[in-house]
Amino acid sequence: MRYLDPKNDLIFKRIFGEHPDILLSFLNAVLPLDDGKQIVSLEYLPAELVPEIPGLKNSIVDVRCMDVTGRLFIVEMQMFWIDSFKSRVLFNAAKAYVRQVDKGDDYKGLEPVYALSIVNQDFENDTENHYHHYKLVETTESKIILKGLELVFIELQKFIRNYKNENSIGNKKINTLWLRFLAEIKNETEMISKDLLEIPEIAKAVELTKESSFTKTELEVYDKYWDAISIQKSIVLDSEAKGRAEGKAEGELAGAAKAEARIHEDIILNGYANGVSIKILALLTKLAETDITTILKQHNKIED
Repeated sequence: MRYLDPKNDLIFKRIFGEHPDILLSFLNAVLPLDDGKQIVSLEYLPAELVPEIPGLKNSIVDVRCMDVTGRLFIVEMQMFWIDSFKSRVLFNAAKAYVRQVDKGDDYKGLEPVYALSIVNQDFENDTENHYHHYKLVETTESKIILKGLELVFIELQKFIRNYKNENSIGNKKINTLWLRFLAEIKNETEMISKDLLEIPEIAKAVELTKESSFTKTELEVYDKYWDAISIQKSIVLDSEAKGRAEGKAEGELAGAAKAEARIHEDIILNGYANGVSIKILALLTKLAETDITTILKQHNKIED
């Protein structure tokens, strides 16, 4: 039996975007939720958020959901780090927070928004910690917290290095097991650790990664996604440097938007020229397919 990599966009969304019981277990395991504040049930929400930053197209997050208390959760899998990613995550979380208030409502009903980003690459080079939790705190009294937005970034490759090097890590803890599930199962894996199968939701997620459960067309999309990732890696660094330089004078958030817009444009144009489909480009850049088409039309790559 062969298994497919759950970090692939197709597999990640199949597992966490279609099975709320799996997503609930995963979020409870990896998010910094207070005692007694665990998620008991949730419902999926539309994935699209429409930014209002010039230069940043419609951003598609992988999974959005809400629990019974009204808390919002945004989940993303990011295969390749770019400097503007943090700004985009913060923007999407802030947008979700603001959209809870309709015109004329007060602010008492606002519920917290949690943004969870799994990153398959190191990006914080000054620390070996793989888990990064951001929230608004008073600078001299860190116990004083301004509730509303909480961002969690997990560096997956750093996690697996720490896990392998430190025998003190609790191998059986569910948060460790969930991260091992994402990190250890790769393309065409044939053997699954028994530890992972001890948790029912993880065992169910493992079943969903079986190659035999996907159609030929889905497997073609799966393979083409990896091809597109290779193209992305080859052009991102140069594109980001150019976009960052051009956007420097426009402010941090606008500059990040400009950098990301340039990167997306380069990925789309180069990818399309190398035979990557609009569908795969949308998965890779997390843009709407209509935005991909618009960019291609602007550069005369396809006709109106």
